[in-house]
Amino acid sequence: MLASPASAVALGPRELAVVINDADPTSVEIGEYYARRRGVPAANVVRVTLPTGRDEITREEFEVAKREMDARLPASVQALALAWATPFRVECLSVTTAFAFGFDPTFCAQGCRPTRPSPYFDARSPAPFRDLHLRPAMLLAGSSVAEAKAMIDRGVASDSTFPTGTAYLLSTSDRARNTRAVGYERAADAAAGRVRVERLEADELLDRNDVLFYFTGRAVVPGLETLRFLPGAIADHLTSVGGVLTGRDQMSVLRWLEAGATASYGTVTEPCNFPAKFPQPAVVIGRYTHGETALEAYWKSVAWPGQGLFVGEPLAAPFRPATR
Repeated sequence: MLASPASAVALGPRELAVVINDADPTSVEIGEYYARRRGVPAANVVRVTLPTGRDEITREEFEVAKREMDARLPASVQALALAWATPFRVECLSVTTAFAFGFDPTFCAQGCRPTRPSPYFDARSPAPFRDLHLRPAMLLAGSSVAEAKAMIDRGVASDSTFPTGTAYLLSTSDRARNTRAVGYERAADAAAGRVRVERLEADELLDRNDVLFYFTGRAVVPGLETLRFLPGAIADHLTSVGGVLTGRDQMSVLRWLEAGATASYGTVTEPCNFPAKFPQPAVVIGRYTHGETALEAYWKSVAWPGQGLFVGEPLAAPFRPATR
């Protein structure tokens, strides 16, 4: 059963920490830019030291940085923005899972196995650290500093715009990667008239200018250059290693951001095609269109997030009423 989201009191800059890798000049530039754009308090900008130029780090390297961060975080911080593209993996875990929960091997999987479920899945809690003792994390990443800044700007521009875009849900001919399509029928109810939902039997979406959500199942998604994504758009593809940001065999989720999306998701190790390891469109759409931030709506849509990487602008909230 999916919870019925009420109008949300979404997370804001005072509840978010920006985590910067001081050893990486790119991380410093992106993190400082984000903190300025979002008005994140100086006390919430935390600097750690991580290895640079590597996709994956060890548990020991991660735990040094996690201790640094935890020692400096104000107790009011409920969520994290990690200002880098690499590292994106901590041994068997995504880096966003590792920072959210700490290094917990029960979130890992060897072969086609379930992993530990997230207590944040479809949760009503507006304060995950206070209520559930976890801080969901999202990477502020892009294929370049300019791309990361553009993604941040789209998120900021989306706030309180109440866009009239469309959620495109594609059932593809790729049977192995089409497993979450059975849940598409719930998405229209979740949208509750706030956005249009279009379900398509198609391998690609072309020439649309109102994309607010796009969910599909393919290793590589063609036609992105023909689309116009609205500020705040969320898009992803169910495939094995979309979260390998430097990958070449399958499409990296960074391609979504380059095309104009504001947030995306992919796995960093082979998850098999369990729908529970990927975002559930009905939950994302329902929670986002009821006013939650991209970070909240996206994280709450994944039941088993251990291998999954969340990338985007965490505080984007197109459906949150403006505050004076």
